[in-house]
Amino acid sequence: MTEAKTHTVEVPGAVLHYDVHEAAEATAPPLLMIGSPMDASGFTALVAHFTDRTVVTYDPRGIGRSTRTDGVIESTPDLHADDLHRLITALGAGPVDVFASSGGAVNGLALVARHPEQVRTLVAHEPPAAQVLPDRDNALAAVADIRRTYDEEGWGAAMAKFIAVTSLRGEIPADLADLPVRSPAELGMPAEDDGSRDDVMFGQNIMTCTHYEPDFAALRAASTRVVVGVGAESEGEMAHRAGAAVAERLGTKPVVFPSHHAGFLGDEFGMQGEPDAFAATLRSILEA
Repeated sequence: MTEAKTHTVEVPGAVLHYDVHEAAEATAPPLLMIGSPMDASGFTALVAHFTDRTVVTYDPRGIGRSTRTDGVIESTPDLHADDLHRLITALGAGPVDVFASSGGAVNGLALVARHPEQVRTLVAHEPPAAQVLPDRDNALAAVADIRRTYDEEGWGAAMAKFIAVTSLRGEIPADLADLPVRSPAELGMPAEDDGSRDDVMFGQNIMTCTHYEPDFAALRAASTRVVVGVGAESEGEMAHRAGAAVAERLGTKPVVFPSHHAGFLGDEFGMQGEPDAFAATLRSILEA
């Protein structure tokens, strides 16, 4: 694999930056790795395990190097899917394989529903699609409470609630917003509101991502092979449960990956996963 080359593609309302890690002798389709709100930097450890094929990573609109030009705050999965459609078109490499994590998995499902001809295999790992949960009303209310907290109290208070919701195992209780939450200071985060409201997860993606319901009829009819992944250590958590529910709606069973929600991580963000074992599982799916 050669050193990554960075490219840009202009899309309506944004300029996207993407990196191509080219493998000159590759025979498999390019492998596109996508996250949201995570940018390309989060896939460093995983990319290193696929030196035998061309790998593409990117920064979603409004995140990292990809700047917005439309002045809009929120981004929907359908908007991200259109960005991905244009990025894949710019690659000019025919159908690609896609590994998609978290919000990126929701965006990947939207992409396949709209443009199945561009994706050979989609591996959607723990899409936090709260709409498909049996306790969706409570889950969506909890997400809305996180967003209200962000708007009114800032990043630290919102992150404390986010951690409480996403780490909860089992169904979301109706009174979750009224239950006590550890303070940001206890969690090692800033307790004071600095007045900024530019966080890409809370401001741009959390509501639209979790409230999005995939087009299951289109996904079941697609030529794309769709595989849903869940983490071995995240059983019972909202994103794990949502992934299992998505798989059920597709008539499949989820594949269990090693580690947690972001089990492919090395030391990128201090949230160490098991990238070696995670990559081996991903490879086995892509080569099946």
